[in-house]
Amino acid sequence: MTLRVAVVDDQALMRTGFAMILGAEEDIDVVGDAENGRLAVEMCQRLRPDVVLMDIRMPDMDGIEATRLITADESYDTKVLILTTFDLDEYVFSAVQAGASGFLLKDTPADELIFAVRVLAEGNALIAPSITKRLIHEFAKPSAADLVEVPGLADLTERETEVLQELAAGKSNQEIAESLFVSETTVKTHVSHVLMKLNVRDRVQAVVAAYESGVVRPGETD
Repeated sequence: MTLRVAVVDDQALMRTGFAMILGAEEDIDVVGDAENGRLAVEMCQRLRPDVVLMDIRMPDMDGIEATRLITADESYDTKVLILTTFDLDEYVFSAVQAGASGFLLKDTPADELIFAVRVLAEGNALIAPSITKRLIHEFAKPSAADLVEVPGLADLTERETEVLQELAAGKSNQEIAESLFVSETTVKTHVSHVLMKLNVRDRVQAVVAAYESGVVRPGETD
């Protein structure tokens, strides 16, 4: 199946470069591009790509607000991969809260970018290793008084809660399977149930819920 991808960046050279890298792959079709967030939202509504590469700092409408509008529209299911020159904390947190499924720096090697697009298209999430730890600890900061009540959390079985905790540790399905002594297929089923019960889009959102609710506390995933 061919993956439909769109590119959003205010620099024409960046849009062209990303399009050339992705378009060279047999299973990826670059269906459109946009130079700002407002045009990106309109493009996604019209073309409904599987994945959109989204810059953050753009005129008219930034990538965070565009991401929020794109992921809030339930008429299509475009995954947003944030690509930026900056790895400042506030951008990462804002992007995740807006509904982005991935976050990479623009100097990411071409093969890792291609891998990330395929990961997101499969419904998974990916965040650059250099910022994963800071992201996790930011969401681990709230005190007991600040913990959020996450709908559906009480509906998780004991095993599903264990899987959620493993997800919060940044483990892959294979690593979770080895840790819990079950098959990878069983892990995939549990992850699916966790996402459905918590009513979240992907693994990143599930991890955020785990920290905000206190299911996982600081230091437990180190």
